[in-house]
Amino acid sequence: MFLSSEEYRESLRRLKPRIFVDSRLVESAADDPAFAPGVNAVGITYDFALRPEYQTLMTARQQTSGKMVNRMLHINENSQDLLYKLEAVRLLCQESGCAQRYVTHDMLNGLYQATDLADRNHGTTYHQRVVNYIHYVQDNDLAVGGAMTDAKGDRSKRPGAQSQRDTYVHIAERRRDGIVIRGTKAIVTGAPYMHEFLVMPCRTMTKEEADFAVCCAVPVDAPGITMVARPAGRPGEATAKFSNKYGQSTAVVIFDDVFVPWDRVFLAGEYEEAGIATTNYATHHRHSCIGARAGFGDLLIGAGALMIEANGLDADRHGHIRDAMVELIKIVEGFYACGVASSVYAVKDPAGSVMPDVVFSNIGKLLLATQIYDMHRLAHYVSGGLIVSLPGPDEDHNPETQASLAAVLAGRPDIPATQRLEVSRFLEDLTASYQAGWYSLISLHGGGSPEAMKREIWRHYPVSQKVDLVERLLDRGVLAEGQQPSKQPGRCCVTGCQVPEPAVPVLTGTDSRLIAAT
Repeated sequence: MFLSSEEYRESLRRLKPRIFVDSRLVESAADDPAFAPGVNAVGITYDFALRPEYQTLMTARQQTSGKMVNRMLHINENSQDLLYKLEAVRLLCQESGCAQRYVTHDMLNGLYQATDLADRNHGTTYHQRVVNYIHYVQDNDLAVGGAMTDAKGDRSKRPGAQSQRDTYVHIAERRRDGIVIRGTKAIVTGAPYMHEFLVMPCRTMTKEEADFAVCCAVPVDAPGITMVARPAGRPGEATAKFSNKYGQSTAVVIFDDVFVPWDRVFLAGEYEEAGIATTNYATHHRHSCIGARAGFGDLLIGAGALMIEANGLDADRHGHIRDAMVELIKIVEGFYACGVASSVYAVKDPAGSVMPDVVFSNIGKLLLATQIYDMHRLAHYVSGGLIVSLPGPDEDHNPETQASLAAVLAGRPDIPATQRLEVSRFLEDLTASYQAGWYSLISLHGGGSPEAMKREIWRHYPVSQKVDLVERLLDRGVLAEGQQPSKQPGRCCVTGCQVPEPAVPVLTGTDSRLIAAT
């Protein structure tokens, strides 16, 4: 089943979650102005799946059911799926800034793989429960929030050593018919306008911390759940040319003795497999983040080009402007290329799904995390100071000031002053406002801090293979003419990444190029 954005809103109205925002109780997340930009952004993931020109990217056939489903809910089967998902996320974020629902995709894929491993290791039946749950989510076209990041308490202490045990979600009681969970998830993306929460640990656990190694699904309005949220974007602000329409809410989600029946429990104390679920999710999510921030970068590139034009400049004639734009393009397409490489070098998992290459996913996410500030700086450079010095938009219609402002704030004579002011405020919203700081921070820390990515890169990069290469050259001299360098079976001799089987032709590109190719 495929819902429209309006049907998605209507489905939210049937839920009765306990949500607070700005110190007030929310009656309906679907209709509350504080969450409208977030509901709009997630709504894009529904409407784009119904548009014929996007169906190749936005829909996929689920192998375990044979049904067509939303790409944001699909379990990837090959490199092509990963490429389409990457392109789909970029497409969605070109429109919405941050589509949010790809978190659902990333958690389902990570859990699909981890539960298969748990069943093989322990003889459990978790994997079939996950498959059943995935089919339920797909059949009802749900939005599922990732309840992963715990409050954590004292960061120098492990979960079991916290003085306040509820800083991490944990199993408080085991019953014949299910479990009871307690604790706090500090950052849940889009929480107020989700249908369900998928609970997973935010770090690897030890045997002594088995109660914290819990994965399960709960409806957002399950008894015992309270959300304390912040508004999505900048709702109602006239100067917010983008984020008054699209944005993201996050919430602290408190689980106060929430009962979960066994058919919705996917791991309960299997700490090693819970760790696999966490790290696999991280790889999937960093791959998705690459597409998301590339979509955001497309907005900066387009707005920068419009601002250059409105200012009366020409990138072809003004080299410093061209250089800044090329640097911005290089950053965006550079980290996006890592996402493409990660898709191409995907690794088949024993569960039957595929993992993006870990090294390329983490390099791409690390690049965007550390270069988001350069993206803002370059947008500022090509735009000029007008984007932060404009009077408020009310002055555009003030009879006492309108004519004067239009006369002196125009740039090129063939471009109206109103157009220049509109683009200026758009860029202010995305690069110099509260919302701009939010985009910077989620790019830096979303999906794990840069340190987490550096650890994954170091842990998985085949440094020893490079050492062997140099030692061989030192021992035997340069390669004889025509001699081929050795490489590990199934690995790329350049990076050590897994070489995928060419099961499907690889099509890639950005924006409409991939759609046209299909």
